[in-house]
Amino acid sequence: MNEIAETENKRCSLSAEESMRRTIRTFAIRAGHFTACEKKDYAQLLPVFGVQYKEGILDFEKIFGNKNPAVIEIGFGMGKATAIIAENNPDINYLGLEVHKPGVGKLLGEIRTRNLKNIRIIEHDAMEVLENMIAPESVDAFHIFFPDPWQKKRHEKRRLIQRPRTDLIASRLKKDGYLYFVTDWLPYAEFGLEQLEKTPGLKNKYEGYAPHQQWRPETRFEQKGIDANRVINEMMFIKQ
Repeated sequence: MNEIAETENKRCSLSAEESMRRTIRTFAIRAGHFTACEKKDYAQLLPVFGVQYKEGILDFEKIFGNKNPAVIEIGFGMGKATAIIAENNPDINYLGLEVHKPGVGKLLGEIRTRNLKNIRIIEHDAMEVLENMIAPESVDAFHIFFPDPWQKKRHEKRRLIQRPRTDLIASRLKKDGYLYFVTDWLPYAEFGLEQLEKTPGLKNKYEGYAPHQQWRPETRFEQKGIDANRVINEMMFIKQ
C-alpha cells in the first residue's frame, strides 16, 4: 500500500508542463503501405543502425564511434531528406527519431543504398527520448521538417512546436546550437514562431521567418504543399 501511495503522490505532484509532455502525444500512428523491400530492410538493418529506447543517457561517441557533432531529426518521415543531408555531411552524425515503421524501413534502405555510416535511428516517441536519453546541452542541432500541424483547434495541444516541449528541446541544445523548423501550414508557422520566441534560451537568427536553407533538400511531401499553393515557412533559432 505504501508503494501505491508513493506512486500516486508522484503522479499528482507532476507539474502541468511535465504532465503535458508525458501524456499528450505529438503524433498518431497512421496506416501506411509497408512494402516488401521496406520490411526486409527494417528486419535486417534496424538491429545494425537502430538504437533501442531505454531510460539512460545516450553516449553519442559510443553509438557513432567518433566525436563528430550530433544532430537530431524529430520525425523524419520517409527519410529521403535525412539521407541526402547525411550523405552531404559525412563529418556530422544524425540521430533520427520516428514512429512510422514504413518510414524507418525506407530510411534504412537509403542507408544501405548510399552506404551511410553517420545515421542512427530510434523508433520511439521523441519527447520520451529527449527526456530520458539525451543529456542537457549535448546536441548541436535539431531538424524538425513538416511535423503534423494538427489543424483542428481541439488538437492544437498535440503540436510538437509549442511550450513546454520547446523548452525541453532547447535544454538539450549546446550553446550556439540551432533548432530548424519548417512547415507548409501557415497557422502552425504563426503559432510555432510565437512559441519559439517565448522559449527561454532561444533567439531567432532572423527577423521573423528564415530564408530557405539551400542545404536542405526538397522532399516529395514539400512539393505537394507547393502544388497546393501553400507557402513553405522556415524558422531558425539559436541557443544562447
